[in-house]
Amino acid sequence: MSTTRLTVAQATIRFLEAQHVERDGERHPFFAGCWGIFGHGNVAGLGEALLEREVLRNEGGPTDHEPLRYFQGRNEQAMVHAAVAYARHRDRMRAFAVTASVGPGATNMVTGAALATINRLPVLLLPGDTFATRVANPVLQELEDPANGDLSVNDVFRPVSRYFDRIERPEQLPSALLRAVRVLTDPVETGAVTLAMPQDVQAEAHDWPDELFATRTWHVARPLPEPDALSRVVAAIRRAERPLIVSGGGTIYAGADRALRALAEATGLPVAETQAGKGSLPFDHPRSVGAIGSTGTTAANALAAEADLVIGVGTRYSDFTTASRTVFAHPDVQFVNLNVAAFDAHKLSAIPLVADALRGLEALTEQLAGWTTDADHTARATQLAAEWDAIVTSAYQRDERPLPAQSQVLGVVNELSAPADVVVCAAGSMPGDLHKLWRTRDRKGYHVEYGFSCMGYEIAGGLGVAMAADDAGEDRDVFVMVGDGSYLMMNTELVTAVQEDRKIIVVLVQNHGFASIGALSESLGSQRFGTRYRARTGSGLDGDILPVDLAANAASLGADVIVARDIDEFRDAIIRAQAATRTTVVHVETDPMIPAPDSPAWWDVPVSEVSGLESTQQARIVYDRHKQHQRPHLATPAPTPEENDR
Repeated sequence: MSTTRLTVAQATIRFLEAQHVERDGERHPFFAGCWGIFGHGNVAGLGEALLEREVLRNEGGPTDHEPLRYFQGRNEQAMVHAAVAYARHRDRMRAFAVTASVGPGATNMVTGAALATINRLPVLLLPGDTFATRVANPVLQELEDPANGDLSVNDVFRPVSRYFDRIERPEQLPSALLRAVRVLTDPVETGAVTLAMPQDVQAEAHDWPDELFATRTWHVARPLPEPDALSRVVAAIRRAERPLIVSGGGTIYAGADRALRALAEATGLPVAETQAGKGSLPFDHPRSVGAIGSTGTTAANALAAEADLVIGVGTRYSDFTTASRTVFAHPDVQFVNLNVAAFDAHKLSAIPLVADALRGLEALTEQLAGWTTDADHTARATQLAAEWDAIVTSAYQRDERPLPAQSQVLGVVNELSAPADVVVCAAGSMPGDLHKLWRTRDRKGYHVEYGFSCMGYEIAGGLGVAMAADDAGEDRDVFVMVGDGSYLMMNTELVTAVQEDRKIIVVLVQNHGFASIGALSESLGSQRFGTRYRARTGSGLDGDILPVDLAANAASLGADVIVARDIDEFRDAIIRAQAATRTTVVHVETDPMIPAPDSPAWWDVPVSEVSGLESTQQARIVYDRHKQHQRPHLATPAPTPEENDR
């Protein structure tokens, strides 16, 4: 058996270069590169290995595989966000590795790991770790536990990783790497994978079998629906009087949007969308009724309240989708769930159809040939969608207020952006407004991270989307919508966007505080406490607006900056940003007290049961009223006609 002598770090990088992925006959390398910030825990191991490969690439040396590209980040959490956004834009068919040093460098990645796993998006984390030999314990940044000699701060990755391992001997590496990539490429199990790398082991040499570095192709399967399960689902759909499809992120990742459109057009079934599923149909498709749930449209939520059958496609039914289990209000509502993950397919006491979304939708279209839902039901859905679209048009229009509403800002960007352009957002009030108001025209035109809703994701995520689009040869502008709260938490990857010459357009909305939580606080009787950026006075944080110049901050990080003082200047600024070739930040101040149009859907956030504040007491009365409408959805699915005959 032929071998090659390499360090553990060098072998890891060589292995990653050799991994390929294939689906539907399309094959390409799985790993797009490696993000990294170096410290004593990884600089001489993974840092040296990446340098060696970069030198080889630059010098044109012989190699079996394209050397892995290295990208320099400014914040460890942000590197993971960029990696995850890249993977999402590429439908989980490409991914990044991310390395950071031992200690705070490693633990800074934990938030990104949680985001990846909750959203079921692949990222490989390679944090440095303390010495496996323990010859110099405690080393710098090591956590000592008197009761656990093998404990390290990297153990915090265990609950937020789909697979975790610590490489304490070179012999452990091959099996760990194979397990890691198996999880990363599995649409059911994917998420963050963490391989903790003790710094001494990274630099240790070993004779590796050459087979470890041979080209390996991971085939991403498209599981077919089981025939009996398909029959049960088809029977349930055929007997439904007011069915509704709820399309989630699984539709997008499976590339099943065309199959969904074909099913909707053939059957007349209306389609509502979750945050991750927005873009499953173009906003103006006759069967599209828009966003559903707590941030949903009046159209989708009215249909959800009436639906006797809900057909979930690739959704995990978060509390925002179900409006905390109040939006599906029909007394006899049943659920059918098409999902590649059995865990999700069985939610809400559904009739499960465990299959790939594309193959499942194709099978349903074939089995339902000739059947259509009631024409009045389809017509009502179309009318409700048209009524909501008129509301969106009204929200987008200009008025004479001194400061524009956030909905007007979104309207300008939506109007001026091209159909293939991407809007990126994650936290605050804008995700809800975007879900309701954004008119999506492309299956990849909407990128809102709402599984973890992580403040600070926006700019790093926008960079990841821009990199993914560039690598795929796509002509798209990327619009990052970020509020001042999220911007202050993480803006550093503006520097990386400039360094990498990747253009993003950042719309920085200044409203001097946390608009989303401010509105929520007020609705819960907490009077917007702690949500406004104000100077401290003797009575609290209720003084003047803070003299913070975010536009100047963005300029100091290397971006071009345009300040818009009203909605007309904002429109001109967006046009200038589109014509620019560099990352551009458009700063605009909005009025946080002007809400976007809404549906009456609810979100369960408990209110204090007792309080001396009248505002809280009144909010509790409203809360108790809503709680009466929550549903456990524990009913047994109705039997099929065949089952009744048995």
